[in-house]
Amino acid sequence: MVFITGDTHRNFSRFSPDRFPEMRGMTKADAVIICGDCGVLWHGGQRDEIQLELLEDLPFTIAFVDGNHENFAALSRYPVKEWNGGRVQFLRPHVIHLVRGQVFTLEGRTFFTMGGASSHDIEDGILDPAAPDYYERLLRLLGEGRRQYRIVGQSWWPEELPSEEEYAEARRNLDAHGWAVDYIITHSPPSSIVESLDRPPDALTDFLEEVRQKARYRRWLFGHCHGDQAIDERHLLLWKEVVRIV
Repeated sequence: MVFITGDTHRNFSRFSPDRFPEMRGMTKADAVIICGDCGVLWHGGQRDEIQLELLEDLPFTIAFVDGNHENFAALSRYPVKEWNGGRVQFLRPHVIHLVRGQVFTLEGRTFFTMGGASSHDIEDGILDPAAPDYYERLLRLLGEGRRQYRIVGQSWWPEELPSEEEYAEARRNLDAHGWAVDYIITHSPPSSIVESLDRPPDALTDFLEEVRQKARYRRWLFGHCHGDQAIDERHLLLWKEVVRIV
């Protein structure tokens, strides 16, 4: 079995028998894929280790594409390995980061995965602790009651958007599969859907729009926009729902 859910933001309470009764019949051979902003790596210390052990203790495998709210510095410390046809990082034996631009085969179905997104909760700016005016800007924002800011290396990382190498790897992997997969799992939606949700496009959503127009697929599931909504017959925005697809 393969289930998909939306952003967890380090809150994994949905993975309990009362909210997710299907888990009672699942094993480690089954997977739940989180559509980004998993958040299990955030503080970079013991609190992350506790969360990882709690996820490893679940009866199924947790896999996730990265969102824009991940600690990419902490994530980069894990080696990259192969799993079901694509590249991954094992945070625990059954807690798995799905590297950007991969194609995996699960339960006889193919999944193209592409993490990343632009942060939109930064209206008050991105503060850099190395900047000489860092404390002055931070104190001013706090004094004005403004909270829509992020801090480099603490709550924001430039790796939130893919690199050119990651886009190139994604295209190579799609080329190898004839641009035909069963499912596409991303954090951000493609530009055509982004615009319909009144959000600004960016380089990643434009790449995903290229995928939407060129690839053949059954369904595309994504997160980031904090809602549970069927955009149309093939595109599903997920947040709190857990949906079985295989």
